[in-house]
Amino acid sequence: MTIQFKALPTEEVRALQRGGPDAYGQTPERRISDGDGVPCRHCLKNVAAGDAYLILAFRPFPELQPYAETGPIFLHAEECERAAAADALPEMLESTDYIVRGYGKDDRIVYGSGGVIPTGAIAARAKALFERDDIAYVHVRSARNNCYQCRIERA
Repeated sequence: MTIQFKALPTEEVRALQRGGPDAYGQTPERRISDGDGVPCRHCLKNVAAGDAYLILAFRPFPELQPYAETGPIFLHAEECERAAAADALPEMLESTDYIVRGYGKDDRIVYGSGGVIPTGAIAARAKALFERDDIAYVHVRSARNNCYQCRIERA
């Protein structure tokens, strides 16, 4: 089975970079990176020290419902190139482990699919989850703060 790590869509990111409202209707906050732990969810790379970035509330689900988690994410403040969908682990995933969790076609958590997975085992865990018919896609989230990192889909 082949999988793809997917970054946020460019059209959504450009709207936010141009001052559009986040998931809470707020203007994204602008900060300067110290180069440590500021992963952009569009290019899937860390924001370099001295570069501007945005902090904003993001909901990676198409509509409100009880399982539509909303939380903080970072984006480059200036336009960056969207990471190509690929089977390789994104550069920004530098922590020792992440939450890997499956969601159904109804965009709800599939119970029993989530776990804290060592970073090097994320792809294998996603492939195992995709063997199940009830898993439509997978999220990679911070194991410490539950922040959305990226989405994994079947290729």
